[in-house]
Amino acid sequence: MMDMWLPLIGGLVLLVAGGDLLVRGAVQVAERLGVSPLVIGLTLVGFGTSTPELVTSVQAALSGSPGIAFGNIVGSNIANILLILGISALILPIAVSSSALRRDAVVMLGVAAVFAVLSFAMPLGRLVGVALIAALVAYIYLAFRQESSAAEHGAIYDKAAALEAVDPGLHPKPAPAGSMLTPLLLAVGGLVLVVVGGAFLVTGAVAIAHSFGIPETVIGLTIVAVGTSMPELVTSVVAAFKRQSDVAFGNIVGSNIYNILGIGGGTALISPARVPEQIVTFDNLLMVGVSLLLVIFAATGLRIARWEGAVLLAGYLVYLYVLWP
Repeated sequence: MMDMWLPLIGGLVLLVAGGDLLVRGAVQVAERLGVSPLVIGLTLVGFGTSTPELVTSVQAALSGSPGIAFGNIVGSNIANILLILGISALILPIAVSSSALRRDAVVMLGVAAVFAVLSFAMPLGRLVGVALIAALVAYIYLAFRQESSAAEHGAIYDKAAALEAVDPGLHPKPAPAGSMLTPLLLAVGGLVLVVVGGAFLVTGAVAIAHSFGIPETVIGLTIVAVGTSMPELVTSVVAAFKRQSDVAFGNIVGSNIYNILGIGGGTALISPARVPEQIVTFDNLLMVGVSLLLVIFAATGLRIARWEGAVLLAGYLVYLYVLWP
C-alpha cells in the first residue's frame, strides 16, 4: 500500500517545494536583468507557480495517461471554483472588482467553453496547443497594458499579490547587485525537483488507479487535481483571513485561465492526445457550468456571500460523490 502512496505524496511535496524554488530563482534573475516589477508579477509570479501542474500534465500525457493529464487541468478548475473559493467565501465574503469581473471572469468562462468545444470536436494536437498558448500570450499582453494605466487591478495582478502576501520572497524588488549564479542555481534546482516530483506523482497516481480498479481519469480529476491546486488553496485562504478577499477571487480566476491556455496548450503542444470521453461528456460541461455560476454569483452585488460559498462547497462534495465509484 505504501509503495503506491509514497510516490504520490512525495511527488506532491517535491512539486510544491520545487515550484517555489523555481519561481524564487526566476524572480531574482529577472530582477538582476532589470525587468519591470509589474512584468515579473504578471508572468513569473502570477503564472510561474503553476509550473508543477504543467509538468504533471505533460508527464502524464507523455506516459500515455491522458486521463491524468487532462483530468488534472479540468479537475483543478472545478476544484478552484467549488472547493477553494467555497472555503474562502465561508471564511470571509469575497469582494469582486468590476475589472476582474468584466475582463477576467468573462475570459475564464470563454476559454472554458472553447476548451470544451475543442475537446469534443477533435484531438488536442500541436496546432491547438499553439493557438491556446498564443491566446495566453495575448491575454498577458493586454493585461499588462491595462495594469500599466488602470486604477483597478485584474486577475493576474491579484494572483501575484496573493502569492506575494503568503511568501514575501516572491515580491519583486529593485534590481539588486550581485552574481547571477546563485539565483540561476536556485531556479535550475527548483526545475529539477518539479520534474522529479511530477514523475513520482504520475507513477503513484497510475499505480493507485490500477490497484483499486479506479479509472485514471477519476484520479486525475480528484487526487492529482486537488494536490496540484494546494498553492491556490493556501494563498486564497490566507488572503481571506487577511481580509484581502478581492485578491482571492483574482487568484482563482487567473489560475483557471492559465490552466486552460497555458497547461492545456503546453500539454497539447508537447504530447498531442484526445481528451478522454468521460471528461468530454461530463467534466468539461461541469467546468463550464460552475464557471458560469461563479460569474453569476460575482455579478450579484460584486461579492460572493457566505451562503454562496456554502453552495459552491456543497457542490464539490456532490461532485466527488458522483465521480467516485
